[in-house]
Amino acid sequence: MAVLAKSEIMKMVKSGKLKISPFELAQIGAGSIDLHLGNEFRVFRSHKGIIDVSDEIKHGLISELVKAGSKGIILNPGQFINGITEESIRLPKTVSGRIEGRSRFARVGLLVHVSSGFVQPGSDGRVVLEIANLSKVKLRLIPGIRICQIVLEEVKGSGGYSGSYLHQQHP
Repeated sequence: MAVLAKSEIMKMVKSGKLKISPFELAQIGAGSIDLHLGNEFRVFRSHKGIIDVSDEIKHGLISELVKAGSKGIILNPGQFINGITEESIRLPKTVSGRIEGRSRFARVGLLVHVSSGFVQPGSDGRVVLEIANLSKVKLRLIPGIRICQIVLEEVKGSGGYSGSYLHQQHP
């Protein structure tokens, strides 16, 4: 598998094989596309019981959907929340993606995707971000900032994602 460079990404966007909305050409870097933080977050509530980690786990039962205003949302030290990209992305079945944080934010203890940064070939929707604050200070997340980047890779053969998160629009 090869990482797609700027010239290949631009060809795919112009041909319509790769769709990103909203989108500006300035988001394309040498080997990735910058993505912006949306204004919806899933904030986890305190829970005194035990949550079994199984295929039936439902994050919505222990969290609430919160919309952040222009002042953003405060992420306390050690806190974990789900966010979502502003952009909706449709990948062709021959391309997968990986979400990567930006070093400027990692250097202050912000993790943008804790575990599942892989975007399946053929995915269509907004990308959920698993955000954690590893620092000892409060961090403010402001919607609209360039929070992460997606690195695109060619897939040998053709695959198409059809799982439960296809067409996802909320964290």
